[in-house]
Amino acid sequence: MPNWTMVQALNNALALELERDERVLIFGEDVGKNGGVFRVTDGLQAQFGEERVFDTPLAESGIIGTAVGMALYGLRPIIEIQFAPFTFPAFNQIATQVTRMRYRSGGVFNVPLVIRTPTGGGVRPPEMHSDGVEAYYLHMQGIKVVMPSNPYDAKGLLHAAVDDPDPVLLLEPMKLYRSVRQDVPAERYTVPIGRAAVVKEGSDVTVIAYGAMVGVTLQAATQVEQDTGATIEVIDLRTIAPLDEATIAASVSKTGRAVIVHEAPRTGGVGAEVIALINEHCLYSLLKPVERVTGPDTPFPVPRLEDAILPNPDRVARAILRTLEP
Repeated sequence: MPNWTMVQALNNALALELERDERVLIFGEDVGKNGGVFRVTDGLQAQFGEERVFDTPLAESGIIGTAVGMALYGLRPIIEIQFAPFTFPAFNQIATQVTRMRYRSGGVFNVPLVIRTPTGGGVRPPEMHSDGVEAYYLHMQGIKVVMPSNPYDAKGLLHAAVDDPDPVLLLEPMKLYRSVRQDVPAERYTVPIGRAAVVKEGSDVTVIAYGAMVGVTLQAATQVEQDTGATIEVIDLRTIAPLDEATIAASVSKTGRAVIVHEAPRTGGVGAEVIALINEHCLYSLLKPVERVTGPDTPFPVPRLEDAILPNPDRVARAILRTLEP
């Protein structure tokens, strides 16, 4: 079984989709000859031709609009937006066309579209490249939002997104593109959209994270367990919309304590929605208030200040310890 980075796993998944279904097209800014800004599509144009893998003008609204038309009439476009905040110029197309077409047409049309885009901090790109955008799309009904934390899930979620009859936004953590390796099957498989994973079992505190923060959370959990003897359960959401309410509720009902970790800003974030779900389903099981470890309510800073705002194992460990206080 190959031992791949996330970039390699995604590249393999894209190649399998192009090979499997002639309706699949890949396009976006510099995804062809250059293979994308992070080289996720490297070599695909040479293998499958310029009619299947091609570059577009630097116009995100045009990329999304073109993909909607293609998807409505039978094609299966997989598009790359160079960085997640670059979806903002196409926000109108996503909000009013991508997400509403099934509803607007009374189920006559659907939009089987996959939007791939790098997200998050940790690699110090320029301003307006690292913002966490997931909360915008959590509130946007009609699109599924997924964010993997490892190469295996990245490939499986991409295949599942292509299978889905409705649009899926795949947020790929830039920090994890080449920093993590994992054994990944070379054949096609899927990771279910809408299902979280319990990546570490425990009985005293539930810590919920996604994307690059899963690794940070596991480090913090190990630190706390060594210091206190408590056991920490860690949940990787994997899918942000729709959230896996059952897995969250079952874990927090068992442990009675919860911490939510994400690097996007605090107010109105995914953590706030998870806390609301916990209050609805687990209020009488809670032994302490739910903690949040997030980015601050500020614009994402210049590269040299990234470390000052990103959650780290020490911050997460302190939050876990607060929930364990008598």
